[in-house]
Parts: sequence; C-alpha cells; structure tokens
Amino acid sequence: MNSSLRTALPWAVIVIVALAATLVRYEFVEPPHMAHACEAATGPWWCDLREAVVRGFLSYGYGYAAVLAALLAVCWRHTFAAVLAVSLGAIALQLYCYEGGALALLIGTLRLVRIQYDRARPALDQPVRA
Repeated sequence: MNSSLRTALPWAVIVIVALAATLVRYEFVEPPHMAHACEAATGPWWCDLREAVVRGFLSYGYGYAAVLAALLAVCWRHTFAAVLAVSLGAIALQLYCYEGGALALLIGTLRLVRIQYDRARPALDQPVRA
C-alpha cells in the first residue's frame, strides 16, 4: 500500500466516525420531534435504537468503552487499537461522556502519531544518495 495512503487512512476513518457520531447526536438524539415521536405507545421502528443510544450515554457506557479502548491502545501497539481509541473517544465526546472521551481521544491520538512516526523513521534514517 502507498505510504501516504497508509498514513492517511486511519485519520480518514476517525473523521468519518466522528461525523457519524455528530449526526447521531444532532439528527437522532437531540431533536425534540424525535423524542416526541417515541413517546407514543406505538412509536416508529427506530425508537428502540434511539432508546439504546440514550441509555448508553446515561449509563456512561460510551465513556467506559472509550477508556478501555485507550488502555488497549497503550498495551497493544497497533494502528487498529489507536484508531479504535480515538474513534470511541470521539463518539463518547459527542454523546455526553466528556471525561472518558477526552482521555481516549488524547491517548489514542498520541499512540497513533507515535506508531506512524516509528513506521516512517527507518526511511528518515537512510542516508541521502547523490
């Protein structure tokens, strides 16, 4: 895989996940008309999904998941673990779990940058041939 693509792909995944979490918050959870539609005894089909999302942040589940992913990224030095930590951190930040989300976002970002730096370092250490 191209080196530039290999470096940019994890960041693109993180941006997509963060945008999806933003859409879930502002288009699915927060609008009053969505909550009112689910108050009826026979609400739309998506009310159970919305309820699960709301219960997830009321129980601080997204924050706990983000912190666990950050710990995984610290223990397992792999791009997937770092991207998971940053992505879950972004989701937790968007869905009202600020402390755990911020911690996971910071740890995952630092781990991903370090992994990418170490991967590029051998190329930087090569002498330049004239």
